[in-house]
Amino acid sequence: MRNKWTRLTLCVVVGMLTSVWALAQDDTSNNSKGEVRNITGCLTKSGGNEYLLTASDGSSWEIHENTGVNLAKHTNQTVEVKGVVANNKAHNMKEDAKDMANDAGMKKDSSEHGHLKVTNIHKVSDSCQ
Repeated sequence: MRNKWTRLTLCVVVGMLTSVWALAQDDTSNNSKGEVRNITGCLTKSGGNEYLLTASDGSSWEIHENTGVNLAKHTNQTVEVKGVVANNKAHNMKEDAKDMANDAGMKKDSSEHGHLKVTNIHKVSDSCQ
């Protein structure tokens, strides 16, 4: 009789852990930032084939020139870009760590910084504010 209760308890514990794990997976996927971003900001050339997009929300994004999008045409303009975040999972973990450090008072600047592969760009304004 004791052996049956042990098995039953083990099955209940495994079932509960599996349910908690499944809920945690759903929760993190809903709260994480997406891989594809739409960002508006000022595009400047930082050297070579590299550009910097300083977004209106204070975030900054390094962009490497690619053949699909003409970044040079939009240098020193306010633009809206659509792009894919490089190493999205690692990027989000880094940003979460920065947010936690900021919340703990360890770091003052928690603005987002990352690398973006631009897939689409269009001009919002001829100049940057």
